Amino acid sequence: MNFRAVIAIQGLLLIFQGFFMLLPLGFSLYYGDDDVVPILVSAGITLAAGFLLRLLFRFQGELRLKESFATVSLGWVFAALFGALPFIISGYIPSFTNAFFESMSGFTTTGATILADIEALPHGLLFWRSLTHWLGGMGIIVLSLAILPLMGVGGMQLYKAEIPGPTPDKLTPRIQQTAKSLWGVYVLLSVVETGLLMAGGLNLFDGLCHTFGSMATGGFSTKTASIGHFNSVYIEAVVIVFMVLAGTNFALHFHSLKGRPSAYWKSEEFRFYLGVILFFTVLLTAANALAFFPKVLDSFRYSAFHVVSITTTTGFTTFDFGQWPAAARIILLILMFIGGSAGSTGGSIKILRIMILVKQVRAELKKLLHPRAVISVRVDGQPVQPRVVINILSFIFLYIMIFIAASLVMGLLGLDLDSAFSSVAATLGNVGPGLGIVGPAAHYFHVPMLGKWILAFCMLAGRLEIYTVLVLCTREFWK
Repeated sequence: MNFRAVIAIQGLLLIFQGFFMLLPLGFSLYYGDDDVVPILVSAGITLAAGFLLRLLFRFQGELRLKESFATVSLGWVFAALFGALPFIISGYIPSFTNAFFESMSGFTTTGATILADIEALPHGLLFWRSLTHWLGGMGIIVLSLAILPLMGVGGMQLYKAEIPGPTPDKLTPRIQQTAKSLWGVYVLLSVVETGLLMAGGLNLFDGLCHTFGSMATGGFSTKTASIGHFNSVYIEAVVIVFMVLAGTNFALHFHSLKGRPSAYWKSEEFRFYLGVILFFTVLLTAANALAFFPKVLDSFRYSAFHVVSITTTTGFTTFDFGQWPAAARIILLILMFIGGSAGSTGGSIKILRIMILVKQVRAELKKLLHPRAVISVRVDGQPVQPRVVINILSFIFLYIMIFIAASLVMGLLGLDLDSAFSSVAATLGNVGPGLGIVGPAAHYFHVPMLGKWILAFCMLAGRLEIYTVLVLCTREFWK
């Protein structure tokens, strides 16, 4: 293990983070809030730490796979640690555990919060809180690859270790150009959504913050009531569209912008993704219309928004779904385990894995009837290699084991059944709001301190696809 390489890149990432930390100052000064000095001090500490690490641990050369896994995992931990500084120094979140939880929730695009009154925070801190979503959504590692060539450090290993999904799609021959393409699409969609939200009556501040939350499938809002605060069908519709786009493989957006819009419908994963959203929207609308909403249109409005929000792991809300009937809450809990497409900013298990698993089950059933038949699982007409199926089965097994173990611990810490299960499902899947004491009308403040650290680990493991984090815990990694 070349620790110099790992620490040197952490320094580079902290330099990026420190400069981005200065962006909220514009809103702090404009609104005359009291967070100017805390943000300046936080940015100064982050930049100083980054430059110091770069100075002390100079490195040039190729990264091996081990260093790549360590770099990516530590990158998110360092980002959360230094990202917590504005909350702590300002005194608005004085507890280190709570500030780290909020920061990790931001960078991992989870959206779980410990804040009971979000509007009480000054605009600069709220903007930084949302900006952590936007940076974490496409990935700090990919951002660094887009801006600097890493002074000779091999970028492909970092890209593979960080990009969500079972099959990262290399869009262009060079990794740096790939990163720039991804961020170009990301920025373009963000600009368009911000403009549409402002056309619906939101100011620039709220438009940007809610764009960051939806494009990163994060879910942090500037309002305690989330999107429901605006009570606008137009704003809800815009957010739904961009949550769907953010939960789509960004390679499809890239190909569409290159003049190949048919790439969307040719993608079997994209069709399956839309099918899942449509199916559960109809199911949830029926469940709520039968037992909660007197008007079907109201049931459809709120059900459709929350199906998209939970499926894409965004976590925005327009209604306290903790009040909904049991069948509706079970549907939402199921959706927390599905997630967005591979290569999207969404979390959880991912649509592609679910689709391949369904195809594998169908293939096994066919083999029972035709034992001598050679039946292969195919996606977009191409056969899926057995090792990929095994990888997916292993991933889902690990995902479920972590869910069970963490839920058991949360139960031992005193959480009720709904809260224990949903808090882990919501953080491991990077969704945000759960049920019970962590529901959409509540927050994570009352979760015990140990529970917050466990849930923060779940956020990190979920964001980095489990393997990237757990491989650091193996004996072979350190040999």
